[in-house]
Amino acid sequence: MKTHLTRLAAVILVALAYPFARLPQAPSTEIADLASRFAFQRFALPEVPDHPLHKSVRNVHPSLARISAWVSSLGAAVSIADLDGDGLPNDLILVDPRTDLVTVAPVPGTGDRYKPFVLNTSFWSNRSYDLSTIAPMGTLVGDFNEDGLLDVMVYFWGRTPVIYLRKALPSPSPSVGGRLGSDPSGLRLSLDSFLPTELIDSGERWYSNAAIQSDFDGDGHVDLLVGNYFQDGSQILDAHAGGTVMMHAGKSKALNGGLKHFFLWRSAAHGAGPSVRYEEIKNVVSEELARGWTLALGAADLDGDMLPEIYIANDFGPDRLLHNRSKPGSLNFALLEGRRDFMTPKSCVLGHDSFKSMGVDFGDLNGDGLLDIYVSNIATKYALTESHFVWLSTGKTAQMKDGIAPYLHGSEKLGLARSGFAWEARLADFNNDGVLEAMQACGFIKGTINRWPELQALGTSNDQIVHNPRLWPNFRPGADLSGNDSNPFFVKGADARYHDISPALGLAEPMVSRGIAIADVDGDGLLDFITANQWGPSYLFKNHAPNAGAFLGLRLVHPNGSPAIGAVARARLPDGRSLVAQVDGGTGHSGRRSADIHFGLGALDKTKLLPLEVDWRDREGNIHHHGFQLPSGWHTIRLGGPANSIQALR
Repeated sequence: MKTHLTRLAAVILVALAYPFARLPQAPSTEIADLASRFAFQRFALPEVPDHPLHKSVRNVHPSLARISAWVSSLGAAVSIADLDGDGLPNDLILVDPRTDLVTVAPVPGTGDRYKPFVLNTSFWSNRSYDLSTIAPMGTLVGDFNEDGLLDVMVYFWGRTPVIYLRKALPSPSPSVGGRLGSDPSGLRLSLDSFLPTELIDSGERWYSNAAIQSDFDGDGHVDLLVGNYFQDGSQILDAHAGGTVMMHAGKSKALNGGLKHFFLWRSAAHGAGPSVRYEEIKNVVSEELARGWTLALGAADLDGDMLPEIYIANDFGPDRLLHNRSKPGSLNFALLEGRRDFMTPKSCVLGHDSFKSMGVDFGDLNGDGLLDIYVSNIATKYALTESHFVWLSTGKTAQMKDGIAPYLHGSEKLGLARSGFAWEARLADFNNDGVLEAMQACGFIKGTINRWPELQALGTSNDQIVHNPRLWPNFRPGADLSGNDSNPFFVKGADARYHDISPALGLAEPMVSRGIAIADVDGDGLLDFITANQWGPSYLFKNHAPNAGAFLGLRLVHPNGSPAIGAVARARLPDGRSLVAQVDGGTGHSGRRSADIHFGLGALDKTKLLPLEVDWRDREGNIHHHGFQLPSGWHTIRLGGPANSIQALR
């Protein structure tokens, strides 16, 4: 009798709590009003002729055969940048798993400035690699040899990264639109424009799913961090290998994944035969920190010392926030962890979560002038409902010196805790009203048989057996795990909560998406975006927001035109608010935004000058601060120069 009463009480408690546990829903009239402020037009990305789109699953190690669809769920990636130097970030670099090609092409609608071409990913100086066991996973765009021309780094499963250095043009090109390197004389971007070179000529097999660039040691040169997923040296894509591949050592605290590889910039050469040399620095972090199953990386200065902190988004275990205490030539990072109070679950404390983090981005969501952190996890209704993270800054940045992460979990109160099986997480202002929107790339495996019951059972299995893929459920082709998710588009409503208005915008078509890249591809002041989709076509979404507000666009570059990665900009609005952003070096999962900074200014009078403050490091590692005033619109700002001056160009 007592047991029955206990069960009855539990049922009554659940029934009473259910209305309070449900997400608040905005009235349909408010959703319609929010949606009226945005409009996007979709365009398919160009495909390279003579390369059939035939693949839908990868050849994998024999021990992974029963989970081949799971293993084949990664690889779609996209970056947006100004590769041809015409002054606009209107070039895309797409990794398409259907062909395992890395394609460079003009963004649709930006002119046929050159023909799409494919980077030579079969290049290597070490002949130990087998092309059939290698697949590209993503790209990173930067001026790695500091010659003012943008280069492309490709990272892979099955080998170490390759840097494609942009060759110097045969004759000096005039500056167009405030940018160096454009060539109106008829020279077009092509495969011959790039010289492939090894990042590290070790012949190792890496399984990289994230990479980031920033000046980690403060010497004025941009360094690299590559995050790996499967263990280094594995044979994931070798269908003829023996033995058993090691999977995650548990579903909540797996610390047996691939290593994090830190590289410091050492030297470079320019001209027709460009080169760059990086030195890998070993043992930068402890073994435990180095071996999370990493799917995303973020770098941003969070405490104002012009040294970037690092956020490591790990699958099947705790994320890591590293406080940067480095000095030129010497890397030093300390682990930061949040503090738990009585009302906060352990998994909602930074550094103690057991979730499946897959994307990360930075932006000021609470209006305190400091960057917050937005992280995608699995939050699938009626499947695995964990929580996406919004780590809101408390403003107590001095606590970082004591190993404390000054952030509180705020996604639930903001309405950003749940959506689906989410990868990329992005924050940006798409209608220039001065308030950030939030979006995600969602979906896992598209199939016909719902395998969530088996996955849930796996999640409760003994950690001692989860590492063996032969004991996993059947996740072969045909399995479906959140294959009908759509990509949410969250807008802040009158209740100060975010609401997904993607259905009202026509953006709710199911897509198994991975990367989201954001840029103003045509210079109209409205941010556009591209989604990279797994085993399907990828798309550009051109922004046509009606009645958009004013904006301030900044291209912060060194005197030679190289993006000033890590530079910080603060715009002061007449109402007292401060907008903050940093020149991004590749934060995220597999999408890379352009290096430009974009601020929405709302109803600001476009004739008024806006106070702006910029902090940056020069090539010698010296920190500079400059305050000045600019009208709305796009500006190229050259930082430094012979007299350490700043020049603003419309």
